[in-house]
Formats: sequence, structure tokens, C-alpha cells
Amino acid sequence: MIMYKLKKELQSELTENILPFWLNKMVDEHNGGFLGRIDGNGNPIPTAEKGAVLNARILWAFAAAYRVLHKPEYLEGAIRAKDYFISHFIDKQEGGVFWSLDAKGNILDSKKQTYAIGFAIYGLSEFARATGDEECLMYAKQLYNDIEQHAFDSINNGYVEALTRNWQPIADMRLSDKDENGSRTMNTHLHILEPYTNLYRVWKSPELAERIKNLISIFLQRLYNPKTNHLDLFFNDEWEGKRNIQSFGHDIEAVWLLHEAALELGERQLLTKVETAIKRIAIAADEGLQDDGSMIYERWTDTAKVDNQRQWWVMCECIIGHVDLYQYFGNTESLCIAQRCWDYTKRYIVDHKQGEWFWGCDENTHPNIIDDKAGFWKCPYHNTRMCLEIIEREALINKA
Repeated sequence: MIMYKLKKELQSELTENILPFWLNKMVDEHNGGFLGRIDGNGNPIPTAEKGAVLNARILWAFAAAYRVLHKPEYLEGAIRAKDYFISHFIDKQEGGVFWSLDAKGNILDSKKQTYAIGFAIYGLSEFARATGDEECLMYAKQLYNDIEQHAFDSINNGYVEALTRNWQPIADMRLSDKDENGSRTMNTHLHILEPYTNLYRVWKSPELAERIKNLISIFLQRLYNPKTNHLDLFFNDEWEGKRNIQSFGHDIEAVWLLHEAALELGERQLLTKVETAIKRIAIAADEGLQDDGSMIYERWTDTAKVDNQRQWWVMCECIIGHVDLYQYFGNTESLCIAQRCWDYTKRYIVDHKQGEWFWGCDENTHPNIIDDKAGFWKCPYHNTRMCLEIIEREALINKA
């Protein structure tokens, strides 16, 4: 009954709140594609820059929603996102994708951020998965080759964070000013694993399968901390890092994305290794769970500082990760955790008046209206993906 209730509520949330917000309020009728930003108070900012990550995630969200729910308006949204992304963000001269454009679609920042290229592969491969579109699959393959040719470090094994437009070293590799300037990060590796897994669904390349296996190995051998069972975040070329930040949302997100990749490859020995590790990571992630049903953001082990924000994306990953533990390992307490987390989210983080979700709330449940409702980092990705995952998983569980 819990899974059915979750599925029913989340399908309603997706179709009546999340996606209508993006279709009704974020379409850029003047410049094409989608607006770059709506602030935390719900005000559109027509002059805002347009980010590659935002636009690739919009493409993924509408393509995936169309694949699962078959609504024509979702296909229209996906086509709008796909057409704009291919015509404006893909660098036809040097390969890869531009990091950002101005509101009119001119290049603003031409650096090649591996994370952004990964999301481009994710969105394009999902459109191909949903529609059979060969052009999108071609571009997804090209971007995969760009990452492997330019961003993969064959000496130290791993993927560099960022390069210049023509793939030369760059001093500042950070995704945002909140991150450390490490040459490789857990977050980027996670969001290469995710699109590579999705690309493999539509392109059964043996070489791609090997790259996915290598990424899983990097997680188990480099990113996983056996002393804490958390995944550590920032490293240099030689995989040296402080290992001082524990990100609960990333931990639980990695639980199900690692599992997804291993399941897709279908190799029993590898799957056993992954399942052993993710059970430990899940226990560590649950250190961020609160009595109110939410999951907090991060903890710094060297200073004892704790970030108690309840961010929207952490709630989404908490829900999917725990449903995964229930689905595959029969952990009923995990299903209850997912339900409590959704109850908290719909009460305090979903914006029932203006649509979509707030960035999050503080420990006193006050909503964050300082950060964007939609923008460079606030996209219809985590919450759309969470809703679709529960819809699809509920159907599979009922069949079992």
C-alpha cells in the first residue's frame, strides 16, 4: 500500500505541479528554448544566462516524462529543449558543450566542464530512448567520445573536471564557487556514470560497457572511504584529498545509481560487489536522517560543522535510494523512510501556491526563497526523476 500511495501522489505531483510549471512559466518565447532563471519569489528573469546543465536536464526531464507517461505536451517540451540544445550549446567546432550562454543564445563561457557534457549525454540519450531519434543518439555518442578523448586521465585513471574550449588545462575547475578546486570529484564521476548507463540502454557498445565498469571500480576503490563508509568528494590528479566532507544526499544518490549501472550491465560478480558496498554506503547516508523525516545536507569531519539545510534534491535522492533498498533487498524500514521523507517534502518544500519546489528549507521549516525556484542549478531533474522512478518501480514491484 505504501508504494501505491507514493506512486499515486508522485504522479500527481509531477503532472499537476512540476512539469506544468516548466511548460507554463519557463518557456522563452522571445529567444527560444527556456528562460535562464525564475527567482525564489517566482519572478522570471528574462535576461538571465542559460546554463548547459539546466538545459540538458530540462531535455532529460521532458524526454523521460514522455517515455513513461506518453503525454504529447511532454514531447513538445522535449523537442523544444532538444532543438535549442543542439543548435546553441553543442560546440560544432571543438566538440563538447559550452558551459553557458547569454539570454539571446550567444556564448558566455566556452569552457568544457565534464559534468555538463555528461548531462548533455544524459538528455540526448533519453530523447533517443523515448523516440528512437538517430540525430540525438549520434550527438550523444560524439559527446561520449569527446569525454573519453579529452577528459579521461589514462595515467591516474579518472576524469578531469574541466578544460578550456579547445581542451587545454584550465586553472579554475570548480562547478561552482561552493566547491573545492579539485581536478576530480565524486560528483562529476557520479554524473558520468549516470549518462553512460543511460547511453548503454540505447547503444550496447562493448567499449562503453568497459568504461562503465571502470567507473564503478573508481567508486569502489577511490571514492569510497572504508573507514567511514561515506563517499569522499574532492581530489587531485593522484586521488589525494582531505576526505573531510560527508554529503548525505550524494551518498544515497550514489547508492541507487551504482546499483542501476551494475544491474544494467548484468554481470553477477560485479553486481555482488556493488550490492555489498551500497548497503554500507546507505547506512552511512542515513546518518543524515532527522527525526522529522528529512535528510540534512552535509557534515565536515575536521571542524564538526553541519549544514542542516533540507535541500530539495537531497529529499529526492533520499526517497529513490530508500525505495531501491526496499525493492531489491526487501528492507521495509527503508520504504518507511522514503514515505516519511516525501511527507516532509510535500509539506515544507513543495510550493503549493506558485508551483514547483522551493530550493529547500531550514531546520525550522522556513522555506528558502533566497535561492532560485528555477535556474542555473535548480532544474526539473531531481524531482522529475524521483517521481518517474517511483512510478516505474511501483509497476515492477506489483508484477513481482
